[in-house]
Amino acid sequence: MAGTYSQIYIQIVFAVQGRKNLIQKPWATELHKYMAGIITNKKQKSIIVNGVADHIHIFVGLKPSMAICDLVRDVKNNSSNFINQHNWVDGQFSWQEGYGAFSYSHSHIDRVYNYILNQEEHHKHTTFKDEYYDFLEKFNIEYHETYLFEWLD
Repeated sequence: MAGTYSQIYIQIVFAVQGRKNLIQKPWATELHKYMAGIITNKKQKSIIVNGVADHIHIFVGLKPSMAICDLVRDVKNNSSNFINQHNWVDGQFSWQEGYGAFSYSHSHIDRVYNYILNQEEHHKHTTFKDEYYDFLEKFNIEYHETYLFEWLD
């Protein structure tokens, strides 16, 4: 019997609406676990979910039957509801529109995993804006400034 075999590794990055520092340490780990659970329930491989107060990095092994946009939509919608149900922020929590999705080969898994694991340390030296522009340039992605995240300076 023929099957479908794939090796697709994607790092997904998205920000809190208005780039506010709303993801707080006391509940961030629970949020990351919840997001990983959403990915697993969609029958995808959650490699790591981590981030800092204003944005999230997700690294997944993606099956070709799942569109990245569908996975991101479900993670964002369900995690927003999860945060709001727990009343972890004042007012209504939401993610900004859009996201970045960057592909990697199998040989890069450990490097990307460690990069995401160490986000807190990384962002002591680099802003999210600089990090995101670096991704766009490194992956040779054409972009229009108007359609990027709302940046806080």
